[in-house]
Amino acid sequence: MDIKAIKEQFPILQQEVNGHPLVYLDSSATSQKPIQVIEAVNDYYKQNNSNVHRGVHTLGSRATDQYEGAREKIREFINAGSTKEIIFNRGTTAGLNLVASSYARDNVGPDDEIVITPMEHHSNLIPWQQVAKVTGARLVYLPLQEDGSILLDDVKNIVNEKTKIVAITHVSNVLGTINPIKEIAEIAHQHQAVMVVDGAQGAPHINVDVQDIDCDFYAFSGHKMCGPTGIGVLYGKQELLENMEPIEFGGEMIDFVNLHDSTWKELPWKFEGGTPIIAGAIGLAAAIDFLQEVGQDEILAHETELAAYALEQMRTIDGIQLYGPEKRAGLVTFNLDDVHPHDTATVLDAEGIAVRAGHHCAQPLMKWLDVTATARASFYLYNTKEDIDLLVAGLLKTKEYFGNGFE
Repeated sequence: MDIKAIKEQFPILQQEVNGHPLVYLDSSATSQKPIQVIEAVNDYYKQNNSNVHRGVHTLGSRATDQYEGAREKIREFINAGSTKEIIFNRGTTAGLNLVASSYARDNVGPDDEIVITPMEHHSNLIPWQQVAKVTGARLVYLPLQEDGSILLDDVKNIVNEKTKIVAITHVSNVLGTINPIKEIAEIAHQHQAVMVVDGAQGAPHINVDVQDIDCDFYAFSGHKMCGPTGIGVLYGKQELLENMEPIEFGGEMIDFVNLHDSTWKELPWKFEGGTPIIAGAIGLAAAIDFLQEVGQDEILAHETELAAYALEQMRTIDGIQLYGPEKRAGLVTFNLDDVHPHDTATVLDAEGIAVRAGHHCAQPLMKWLDVTATARASFYLYNTKEDIDLLVAGLLKTKEYFGNGFE
C-alpha cells in the first residue's frame, strides 16, 4: 500500500489544525472521505438528482439505475445471495433496531433468552433491553476475559435451547477485540437461535462474507468505511426478511392501498419507506470501489501493524493504562494516570491530533473496565507510523502539561 498516495486522495487530511498538520485518529467514530466519494455524491446532485422507482423520465431512470446499482455492489461486497437481502437505512443503529422491533418482538417470548456481551455498543444493547422488557425475555451476558476477549467454551455453555437470539459485535469499538462470529453463529444455529452481528467496526476493515459467516443479520454504516453519513445497510437472510413486518410505513414500500388495509412491496423495498437515501447509497458504492481498489486484506494488515506499533510505543510511557487484547483491530484505547481523557484529548487537539474521549457509547464496558471514560486512537488506511509517533509525543506533552508527577 502506498499510504502517501492514498492520503492525498482525502482532501480534508491536507489541512492544518491549530498550526499543525492534521493527524486524524478518530476513524472508529467516522472515517474521512476520499475525493472519489465526494465527487460521486456531487455528480448525482449536479447531473441526476431525481427520486427513484417512480418517474419514467430520464433523470428518474438514471437515479434509479445508480441507486439499485449501489445495492448490487454492496451485495457483492459482503457476498449476500441476493439484492433482496440488502436493506438500505440510516446506519447500523437503524438496522439493529429493525431486527429488534420487527423480527425479535414477533419471535421472542417470556422465558426466552437473548445472549449478548458487555462489550456491545449501545446500539446493540438497548434494542435488546427493550425487546426483553416488552416480551418478558431475559438478557444473558457472555463473560469477558481479563483482556476483553470471549471464549467459545463460554458461548457453548451459555447458548442453549432457550436462546432465541445471539447479538454480538464483530469488532469492539473500544477494545479492538475481533470476535469469532463464524464459530459463534455455528453454536447459535445448533440451538436454532438467530445470529445478529453489529458490523459497524467490521465491514470497514475486514473482508466480510455473510454466507461464509452464516450470520442471519449483519448491520453496518457507510460513514465508517469512507462513505457518506446517514447511509447504512442491513443484510438479512431472505427467508427471515420475508416473514418480517416493516416498522416504517408510507410511500415507496407499499404495493396496494385501500381505505382500510394495505399490502407491501416485495423485498427489499418493503423496508425502505419514503424517499430513500439516494445520494448516500451512491456515495457508499463509490467508497466500496475505493476500498476494493486498495484491498480489504491489505487494509486490515496495515491497521494490524499500526495497532501493534502503537501498543509497543505507548507502553514506553510511564503511567499509561492500555485496554484490550494483544491481537486486535486498528485501535488503542487508553488512559493516562491522573489525567481525565477529555483533558488528554484537548491537549492532543492543540497539537493537531484528533482522538476520541468519553464512554464511546459503551457504558457497561466502562463499568467493567472500572473507569468512567477513556481516550481512543483509531487507525485507518490513511494513517502511518509517523502519526503514532506524533501521538506518543503528544501524550508525553500531556503528562508534562498536567505535571502529574511522572518521571
